[in-house]
Amino acid sequence: MNHGDDHGYRTGGSDPDDPYGGTGQTRTRLPGSGDDGYGAARRPVRTSRSLITVVGVVVLLIAAIAFANRGGDDGGGGGEGDGAKGREAAPTAPTGVKPVKGKAAGTGIPTGYAKDAQGAQSAAANYAVALGSDGMFQEKSRGDIVRTVHDPAVAEELLTKLAKAYSTEFLGAVGLGPDGTAPDGLAFVSRTIPIGTKVTDQKDGTATVEVWCTGLIGLAGPESTKPVTSSYFTLTQNLKWVDGDWKITSSSQQEGPTPVNGDNRASTAEEIASAVAGYGGFTHAR
Repeated sequence: MNHGDDHGYRTGGSDPDDPYGGTGQTRTRLPGSGDDGYGAARRPVRTSRSLITVVGVVVLLIAAIAFANRGGDDGGGGGEGDGAKGREAAPTAPTGVKPVKGKAAGTGIPTGYAKDAQGAQSAAANYAVALGSDGMFQEKSRGDIVRTVHDPAVAEELLTKLAKAYSTEFLGAVGLGPDGTAPDGLAFVSRTIPIGTKVTDQKDGTATVEVWCTGLIGLAGPESTKPVTSSYFTLTQNLKWVDGDWKITSSSQQEGPTPVNGDNRASTAEEIASAVAGYGGFTHAR
């Protein structure tokens, strides 16, 4: 199904940034950048999804199932203008509407989005990151993630289906133990990185957002028989305004768009493992 062709491009009301955030460019808010409110450090390993061939995980666990930081108060204190007098904004400071008001306790997933196209795109991008993270491979963290980003009306049914999808056999197929943990000496990598977002439909209180992503999945380490591989896919999320925030009611995924492979040398297992431990993830904003 070609999601981009099947929907009209309707915007949501008076927001001047509708439907693509004004400039049409996706802004990335870096952890600890000050003005963005995401000062808390990020965990080093957290963010993606796909099966043995990477794309398969999303297809199996979301599309086929049919649903698929301000880190709290960081102690900065003060109001909106706190510290603004007498200093200029950094050249790389994020612009536009601040995308979120806070983050969900326990998961760190940004929440509290604006009820407009920009807010829906920010929510969809951050939810894609959460649903593609390594936390989805363990029962407790999976429950926390799904309940945070989904409409409560669908969350529990989805968790029941996911419990069957993340079976012992499936976890073993991606190289994990029955509890979703990696073998000793190996680091499990599952990250989704949004490349861009697009609103394909919006009405009062609902929105459909496509998130074009690249993903990483595999086991990093010198003895790995399932090396980290990459894929490209587009995740389509149907969002609903529930209790003051955007929540997913259903989602689906399709392969691509996929660029031609470049001439980069494939890194060694040690280099990948070191990168996984040394580089944290991002929260995304429109």
